[in-house]
Amino acid sequence: MKRLTILAISFVLIVSGAALCVTDSAVHADDGKWQPAESPLMTRWAKEVSPESVWPEYPRPQLVRKSWQNLNGLWQYAIRKREEPQPGEFDGDILVPFPVESALSGVKRRLGYTQRLWYRRQFEVPSAWRKNDQRVLLNFGAVDWDATVFVNGTKVGRHRGGYDPFTFDITDALRPGDAEQQIVVSVWDGTDTGYQCRGKQTLTTEGVWYTASSGIWQTVWLEPVPASYIESLKIVPDVDRQQVAVTVKGRGERVAIEVRDGDDLIARDEGKPGEAIVLPITDPKLWGPGSPHLYDVVVTLAGDNGSQDRVESYFGMRKIELKKDAAGLLRIYLNDKMLFQYGLLDQGYWPDGLYTPPTDAAMRYDVDATRDLGFNLIRKHVKIEPQRWYTYCDRVGMIVWQDMPNGDRFLNVFKPVPDPDLIRSPESARQFELELTRLIESRGNHPCIVLWSPFNEGWGQYDTARITDLVKKLDPTRLVDSASGLVDRGTGEVNDVHHYLGQSFPLPEEKRAVVMGEFGGLGRRVPGHLWKNEKEWDYRRLDDIDELTDAYVELTKNLQVMYARGLSGAVYTQTTDVEIEVNGHLTYDRALHKLHPEAVRAANRAVYAKPPIVTYLMAGSEHTPQTWRYTTKEPEGTWSAPDFDDGQWQEGPGVLGKLKHFGKRVRTEWQSEAIWLRRSFTLPEKFAGRPHLLVHHSGPCTVTINGVTTRLPEASTAGYRLVPVEGLLAAALRRGKSNSIVVHCRSSDQAHYVDIALVSLTERP
Repeated sequence: MKRLTILAISFVLIVSGAALCVTDSAVHADDGKWQPAESPLMTRWAKEVSPESVWPEYPRPQLVRKSWQNLNGLWQYAIRKREEPQPGEFDGDILVPFPVESALSGVKRRLGYTQRLWYRRQFEVPSAWRKNDQRVLLNFGAVDWDATVFVNGTKVGRHRGGYDPFTFDITDALRPGDAEQQIVVSVWDGTDTGYQCRGKQTLTTEGVWYTASSGIWQTVWLEPVPASYIESLKIVPDVDRQQVAVTVKGRGERVAIEVRDGDDLIARDEGKPGEAIVLPITDPKLWGPGSPHLYDVVVTLAGDNGSQDRVESYFGMRKIELKKDAAGLLRIYLNDKMLFQYGLLDQGYWPDGLYTPPTDAAMRYDVDATRDLGFNLIRKHVKIEPQRWYTYCDRVGMIVWQDMPNGDRFLNVFKPVPDPDLIRSPESARQFELELTRLIESRGNHPCIVLWSPFNEGWGQYDTARITDLVKKLDPTRLVDSASGLVDRGTGEVNDVHHYLGQSFPLPEEKRAVVMGEFGGLGRRVPGHLWKNEKEWDYRRLDDIDELTDAYVELTKNLQVMYARGLSGAVYTQTTDVEIEVNGHLTYDRALHKLHPEAVRAANRAVYAKPPIVTYLMAGSEHTPQTWRYTTKEPEGTWSAPDFDDGQWQEGPGVLGKLKHFGKRVRTEWQSEAIWLRRSFTLPEKFAGRPHLLVHHSGPCTVTINGVTTRLPEASTAGYRLVPVEGLLAAALRRGKSNSIVVHCRSSDQAHYVDIALVSLTERP
């Protein structure tokens, strides 16, 4: 058996967490130096990882205590059959907190569902922690999935849940005096063979399903507390009432709360544990992108034996709600202002650490890169990050839409999907709702989070209305997106659509805002920065950086149109490449931008401009089919003239296109190289604003109104965009009379789609 030797213990001041930390300065196996396992790709931060300093930062920024001991570093590990007892001999060393499947763990072994992962390490408890009846708590940031913990041979607890923090009081299991102590952790993780929540982890990687991350994957630490101590805080800001309510969970007699803004004392009050203590925040400084103001909180709990527990925290004053804009469209408002929320789908995967970023700086880099590109939103996709990640978003003003990691043995979206409102087994439903509740409770104090999404694309979806009500009951201050994409049950506060092959806009609703939770997915291979050199996944491949950037800019122009028509937010796929997915703004190793960042930044900033009010003059077929006369054979004569006889042409409802590419929006199949379409419409006698064509087409296209022709931009559109009606074309419009419109399109790259509407644009007050 390898013997672990503690080389030194030092006191280190962790500035970012404002906490005094007792850390193991170095832990080594006697027979060699730790090295990361081989990996097809590593980030630049991997060189900074070592057993002497692995995730040394304070792990819980919203409940900070002065003293703590970091247990990250080298542990011993063993993988055995699931039913076998604790092994006497271990297999080697593993670097905690990296998953056993990761290169940075030093192990990089897959954990099967018939196997169990064992950890073991020694530690010492400072003698000062053993005085005055203090208790010693053992904290885990996250362990995936079923963890049983032993201290000195005594079982101190069991936890099921791969994403939430948990704590055990180990005081009674400790050996007396300065004796060496031992922790053993047993972990079973069924990944996609069981009913647990697991996001995109799979035992068989393919497409959008990635390598599993089993075992300890967030910081492990100890802290001393008095017998009566603070367990958690619930902080609820109320902007309208200019107050904040703080509820302290813990055993004790009295709680004192101070709110500070820098050196200034803003408010102070006292109360009992378990009751909401309301403090006034006069003329609050609001939290939001560009001005992420945070207030500090100091909480002191007095115990029944005269002891005191003191923690530090923070909060932001902000509110999120639905309101109608000047055009009567329901929008998402942040702090009483309409703000288009535009960001990136963030999977939170790393080529060297999988679920665990190599360092705190690496973790922060993704947020900074997103902000520097001009985005104000991150959709954290079916993963929950360490608490420090949300704190960094709080500090820089990054909005977060938070997914709940999907659970159960769902069929993936590329295979037949069962009824998404299936009833799970009682055990499965109970576990999902338990972990969902823990997500909201453990991350609910972060102002950056403005929306919860319990389900994604029908993956493991069930009892949608009831789960939506559960989330809203747990947190009435945020919006609920019942199901992001594909499977909408009409519940929640947003209708969230996913559109990759052509952006389309759902009809505005009276009680729900409309968002686009996923779109884009433009891919580019960058040799030398790939996880694999084959079978890459994306939605549309553009390997030239200029072409890729131009295509992205075109998508943002479509997005501006959708914003004007009532869209409240959108999420582009995605921040980085992930394993075989190559549709990131950054390569998987975070070494390169795959698009020109300056052009991306300029295009993104244009999206936030105040949108015009859009009024329809001639409806298109995006939502309600409009009848067209059409032919796919080149017609004879002056087919674009208003009085042309099209009686021999076919008749069909729009949209006209290829079902294979655009699905149910296509109501009349068009597969030929070219198509000619005609219809008439009556223009209102009076209308305000400037007329524009609202068009979505593939390939070269011309539009003729009352005999006057204009050529649309030749680049195929990836969604609906506005084309001004100017000059002779504008003069040809007949107000209060019937008008003729003729469209001629050719397909492009085997894509077939054509839809035309006429709208007017007026400036928003």
